Amino acid sequence: MVGNRVTSHDVAKAAGVSRTTVSLVLNDVQGVKLRPETRQRVFQIAEQMGYVPNAAARALVSQRAQIIGLFLTRSSHHISSDAFITQTLEGLLEVVHQHDMRLMIDIIEPEHQKEIYLEMARAKRIDGILLSGPRLDDEALWVLEKEGFPAVLIGQLPGSDFCFVDVDNCASAEMAVAHLIQLGHTRIACITNANPAYTAAVDRLRGYQNALETAGIPFDHTLVRSGDFTVDSGYRQMKDLLDRGTQFTAAFVASDTLVLGAKAALVERNLRVPQDVALVGFDDLPFAQYMHPPLTTVHLPAVELARQACNLLICMLQGEQNCSQQMILDTRLVIRQSCGAIVS
Repeated sequence: MVGNRVTSHDVAKAAGVSRTTVSLVLNDVQGVKLRPETRQRVFQIAEQMGYVPNAAARALVSQRAQIIGLFLTRSSHHISSDAFITQTLEGLLEVVHQHDMRLMIDIIEPEHQKEIYLEMARAKRIDGILLSGPRLDDEALWVLEKEGFPAVLIGQLPGSDFCFVDVDNCASAEMAVAHLIQLGHTRIACITNANPAYTAAVDRLRGYQNALETAGIPFDHTLVRSGDFTVDSGYRQMKDLLDRGTQFTAAFVASDTLVLGAKAALVERNLRVPQDVALVGFDDLPFAQYMHPPLTTVHLPAVELARQACNLLICMLQGEQNCSQQMILDTRLVIRQSCGAIVS
């Protein structure tokens, strides 16, 4: 059979069993009574012959699509400018390929959320769902939870029992702003990474407020702007702060992607970083260390977040008993040259 693909029929003939038996053994179908020596013989002969099960046939036997669905709750123009997505895909693809599965990716526009992944789940076109960036106003998520479809969030949804993998966005943002306060800054602007429908945006803003409160600095709502994932939103929100004459010596921009736009707005006004305005970001995207000056930012383990979320979902799909987990990964502040101390 050199040069020809080995089939289940070939393995069955060599093992002296039916093709159905070969399929049941190699797909590890549970609840079927087969003699241990028969299982062992089929495994050994399949290995010796170099048999590789056909993916479609395996899916038919297991009644699974062998596909995990990744749903991104953002508009398409957000995705194109978000470097966080590439790191997420790196972690997910590593895991799904290890398990001989495939990854399906879809973008959920906020106004069309319910129709997409609920339909996919109910039609069994996918085996499980990974949802990146859960929204507080996403009613479909509560339906998904009620129906018990396997799903893991990359992020959190307060009040739900979803399995999730995330970082402590509040504590991480507080750490970043506390660094600016330690350098003597008291007028600190904040541009969030997204609108308040996203849980991470709410938590990062709360961390900013907590740092101010701990230091006894009054919260000033005129220093806060809401971003929208994109470079352009960082530029527009920083420009608005400057146009209104808002006085500040530092800015916490809750996404490195937005920092690019915010810094461009500062440069337009001939404001220097960090001499005139200190900047701290969030995410530690690969380009952060190559900015001028290199960006001080919160390191978010994006690849590991995705990897752990995918492992958790596969654990659920395999029926393991201890998969109901809610995992928080560590962050750290990476101090570079974009922050300067206040000079008396």
